[in-house]
Amino acid sequence: MSHRSDLRQRRAALESEWSRLVPRLRTAGPAPSGADALRHEVTESWARSLSSVDPGRDSAPVTDGGTVAHRWANSPLREPVDDLADELRGVADDAGFVTAVTDESGTILWTCGGRTMRHRAERVNFAPGGWWHEQAMGTNALSLALRTGRPSSVFSAEHLVTALHGWVCYCAPVHGPDGRVLGVLDMSTTWDRSNPLAMSTVRSLVSAIEARLHAEPPRRTRGTPDQVRLTCLGAEQARCDGRPLRVRPRQLEILTLLALEPDGFPPERLREALYGERPVSASTFKAEISHLRRALGGGIATRRYALTTPVSCDAVDVLRALENGDVETALRLYRGPLLPRSAAPGIEEWRTHLEVAVREAVLASTRPEHALRYGERAPYDAEVHEHALRMLGRGDTRRAIAAGRLSTALRD
Repeated sequence: MSHRSDLRQRRAALESEWSRLVPRLRTAGPAPSGADALRHEVTESWARSLSSVDPGRDSAPVTDGGTVAHRWANSPLREPVDDLADELRGVADDAGFVTAVTDESGTILWTCGGRTMRHRAERVNFAPGGWWHEQAMGTNALSLALRTGRPSSVFSAEHLVTALHGWVCYCAPVHGPDGRVLGVLDMSTTWDRSNPLAMSTVRSLVSAIEARLHAEPPRRTRGTPDQVRLTCLGAEQARCDGRPLRVRPRQLEILTLLALEPDGFPPERLREALYGERPVSASTFKAEISHLRRALGGGIATRRYALTTPVSCDAVDVLRALENGDVETALRLYRGPLLPRSAAPGIEEWRTHLEVAVREAVLASTRPEHALRYGERAPYDAEVHEHALRMLGRGDTRRAIAAGRLSTALRD
């Protein structure tokens, strides 16, 4: 009974601080002092979230179900989660939790749990397709874990959205072999079932998932297609099931174009996207396609060139993040221009499209850190530095960084 009483007192204290602080932050006033019940990372997240999230919203935005199914089928987390599915379901059922796995954008791809808890979770779209990034649902354990790359828990009124004040969530990020955050594992339940042991359980399950991700070679079921990962922003690399894919630069251009345009190309249009007006024989063009098809073990349709095997691509991930309004993820993934050494007309067109899309998203953002981060890669873009200065308060020490960059841009 003492544990339940402690939880009730903590919840009441957090509700009081929420009622006092959130209205002040919504009117852009200074954060009041003495919020002893609140963690600093929570109040910072509230301040960031209020520019895009209404605390009174009743559920998370939802992604198209077909898109979610495709993402989960191609996710590197699917196989290790399938291996651990019985254990994950057992833990969720025994402890009265609902468990979720997301991708790197905070979109839930898979859940399990008892019927009652899953029904409650579905009311707030804590279900496949629900988007739980900070810009979509404010402060929550999933968004904090994605932002910091560290385990996180959020209890009751630490959530910005009032519809979540009846919940407690425990979450940890899942890192791939290259250190990249692939998504998060979250265990959530009602506030009165809060238990400090839940976080250690989440950490243990994430460690088991990561161990399977690091295993060489990865275990696959018969008929499962190879997982191809294409890195083409500021770099030029393709990997198949974690191993380098032996393709020439021209074939990498073809793979990038097919990933960016999933509906595919008529042969003449793809040839033009690669060579422009250069006089290149049909046999040379077809030889490049054939070599790439062999490297993929098939994977390219014949009459209309399109991918028939799963290929994930960082450029596609950036575009998807921008479509979801997730500038934070887009900036994290946008590490430079598309295939920077390529002169193929189709690549140059997409390179410009991506650069403009990211830049415009930064200029439309009300968060100064977006302009500051983009400004690191665009030292001569005076408009971006001016935007950062407009967003930063007079007492913000980061103004010196933006001002220095603006001075350099204007001088040159």
